[in-house]
Amino acid sequence: MHPDATARPARPPYSENTGVQIADAFLTAGAGLLAGGVNAVAGGGSLLLFPALVAAGYGTLAANVTNSVALWPGYVGAVAGFRDQLGGERRRLTTLGVLSALGTAVGCVLLLSTPEGAFDILVPFLVLLASLMLAAQPRVSRMVFAQRDVTHANKKVLYPAIGIASVYGGYFGGALGVIILGTLALTVPERLRKLNGLKTVLQLVVASVTVLVFGVFGPVDWVAVAIIAPAAMVGGFGGGLLARRLDDALLRRIVVGFGIAVSVLLFVRAYASR
Repeated sequence: MHPDATARPARPPYSENTGVQIADAFLTAGAGLLAGGVNAVAGGGSLLLFPALVAAGYGTLAANVTNSVALWPGYVGAVAGFRDQLGGERRRLTTLGVLSALGTAVGCVLLLSTPEGAFDILVPFLVLLASLMLAAQPRVSRMVFAQRDVTHANKKVLYPAIGIASVYGGYFGGALGVIILGTLALTVPERLRKLNGLKTVLQLVVASVTVLVFGVFGPVDWVAVAIIAPAAMVGGFGGGLLARRLDDALLRRIVVGFGIAVSVLLFVRAYASR
């Protein structure tokens, strides 16, 4: 357990009826709405919600675990949307799901064992890494699918890669879908839509484990989750409806630019306080 999890619980900014707390509630609900929509269209919604929670007064650790828990309902809806693409994949999903669950648990333990001061220093680099991975997604996808000649699943690469990606997902998780989809594309000979379905299920597994671990041991603000989760679900549903009309490339550039700016601000915040 993180040493601050019992000694210093997450600040509940909505427990008092002041203008600041109400403004924080609207800020995080709006960020959750946008995060759900962005995840449905282009991915990278965590890069919107995480800094909103930090801006609302949370420490980076509490913001990270609350972000992970609050976005869980969106993954449930996404899996439901891909259910027609998952026929005949039970055995593969069972194996990958177990690996994902174990890897995520390791990542969660590592996160809760990281002193918050150290995480404050590390998190700007994680946000920057997630932003750059999101920016590179279209180019990497084109390269992979133009050159891939996969005829059989490469289990020797697939299994450890999914395990490592899941450790990252439990620890931070920004742009995790990019990592999982790229791994599947390089190792599993299936159509992109089916790979997206597999990726979505594995993201749900990762999210579910983080909910269980952080819900018991992490400094989750459940009031914030109650505000953000419905907004994220509505945003995901709306984003799914608008996905065919929106320019996802433009949206991705906006999210990436925002993520890079946030990483700079977090870097300044972390080192200015030292």
